[in-house]
Amino acid sequence: MSPITISVAVFACVFGGALLGIFIHSLLPNEHLDSDSKEAVRLGMALVGTTVALVLGLLIASAKGFYDTQNSEVTQLSADVVLLDKVLTHFGPETKEIRALLRSSVARMVDATWAREGSDKTHSAPSAANEETLFDKIQELSPHNENQRFLQSQALSMAIQLGQIRSLMLAQKSSSVPMPLLAVVVFWLALLFISFGLFVRPNVTVVVSLFASALAVCGAIFLILEMYQPYAGLIQVSDAPLRAALAQLGQ
Repeated sequence: MSPITISVAVFACVFGGALLGIFIHSLLPNEHLDSDSKEAVRLGMALVGTTVALVLGLLIASAKGFYDTQNSEVTQLSADVVLLDKVLTHFGPETKEIRALLRSSVARMVDATWAREGSDKTHSAPSAANEETLFDKIQELSPHNENQRFLQSQALSMAIQLGQIRSLMLAQKSSSVPMPLLAVVVFWLALLFISFGLFVRPNVTVVVSLFASALAVCGAIFLILEMYQPYAGLIQVSDAPLRAALAQLGQ
């Protein structure tokens, strides 16, 4: 399910909880709505509210850290690609085919990583094959002096590092918030909003305030879900560093 779909479902549960609380308020006898009852509910919900605030804060921090990691990996990958191309250039003109293969591999990598939904599978396999071929081609180089031997060893190390970063990026694309954790947080939020509506007399101001509060909370959940999908959706890691590196390859 997409973050937007999940966030809309969460909003329905949370704001629906507020409306349910208002409805229950109309059914309860007056002795259930006295100051003692309000205080007991307020104390219990204060504990739930504190827990929700802590969990949401931790989830936002975790999602932001995950997003920043992906961003730094893309930047590191871009720098390594340009550096590998420079190393191959210094090796000699016999690396022209390898450099063309590197450029093709990077282009496929960009297309696969930032592909539209449904097109990932068509590019990931050729990209992986290109990376293996790139490593094999560098291994097949025949250095004629110590300088070329050193450059070949450096190129092999960089090719391995590129493959590691690429594999890590692919593995992390499937990361997300555990659904049981999200379900518990939504349950806590629904309880909170039920308590909000339980002791108020319904009017336009109250309903609009509860609507805005539910929207704000669900906006936080939407941001968390979006940052766990850094190569799709509204909050994407920029592909500009890789595209800038791609423009420099072969020059």
